[in-house]
Amino acid sequence: MWQDNEVRFDVSHSNMQLRLGELTIDKLDMIEDTKGNSGDLGRLIVTNLRIIWHSLALPRINLSIGYNTFITANSKMLHTIQGGHVQALHILTSFRNSRYEFVFTNHDAKSTRQYTSVIGVYRAYVSSRSYREIKLRSGIIRENRLILLPQEKVHSSVQDVWNLSVEQGNIGTFVITNIRLVWYADMNHQFNVSIPYLTIENITIRTSKFGPTLVVVSKETSGGYVLGFRVNPLQQLHVTHKEISILRSEFEKFPSFGVEYTFEHEAPSQKEINVEHFTEIQENQAEISNVFGYYFSEGETCQRKPSFSIHLGLAAEEPREGSTLQSLWELVPSNVN
Repeated sequence: MWQDNEVRFDVSHSNMQLRLGELTIDKLDMIEDTKGNSGDLGRLIVTNLRIIWHSLALPRINLSIGYNTFITANSKMLHTIQGGHVQALHILTSFRNSRYEFVFTNHDAKSTRQYTSVIGVYRAYVSSRSYREIKLRSGIIRENRLILLPQEKVHSSVQDVWNLSVEQGNIGTFVITNIRLVWYADMNHQFNVSIPYLTIENITIRTSKFGPTLVVVSKETSGGYVLGFRVNPLQQLHVTHKEISILRSEFEKFPSFGVEYTFEHEAPSQKEINVEHFTEIQENQAEISNVFGYYFSEGETCQRKPSFSIHLGLAAEEPREGSTLQSLWELVPSNVN
């Protein structure tokens, strides 16, 4: 799954389409990609995994920006040279050791929404990482019970399961839900692991020095963990393996990423907005201009020389004009009475 983890430029028609479990939450028209395609109005599509911008004149000119690449996202009002004002969305991202910044300007004079859906959905994405990431030693157990995520249901709970992550093993409880696998130690509930189905590469039964073992291997993008669990008796091991395999297969057909967003001041029932269907234009990749440079953050392309700061007691890069290191470092300005 690359949609929420990558920044892509000028993607193909197929990559513009939503993957399984990805939902369109909002769309904004008359949006300009000010930094890379100034003067070209387009449409901004907000999904539960990413934002997509494409030119209305040439849909092959587009952006796909996953929420997991976001560093900051904020909106503000900008004054135009004509004396009016427009809404601007500034996004700073990090992807493959490079930083990209995007500025989207809303030229719809009647719009009053100020990109609230983009920022709101991004916050919902951040707060729902347990659906998509392996968690170790987290506060997921309360009063000897698993704290359920929204839309999560427990299918079964298996007692006396050994976690073989350390040499001597630890005995605990194995919980199987429609979203993840959870194991926690009986003696210390803070010793636990939460493994979403989204992170699992495969689940098998292997022979180890502890006997037949349930082995869960996570994807490389999730750390490539190999986790072993001993389930007794042998019949229960096979029942547990079959149950997990069925639930995981069902989850892959109807994946849930945990990102939920409700519009304020609007009716609860929203009609689903579909990505526009465009006719893909087959062109030589060499003809598509390389637009990466437009989006590089200033910090990557225009680094300032460091100098010694008496205030900080170390060498630091000079800030932008109009700012000082002292003002950037202080939580409360020193000139405030």
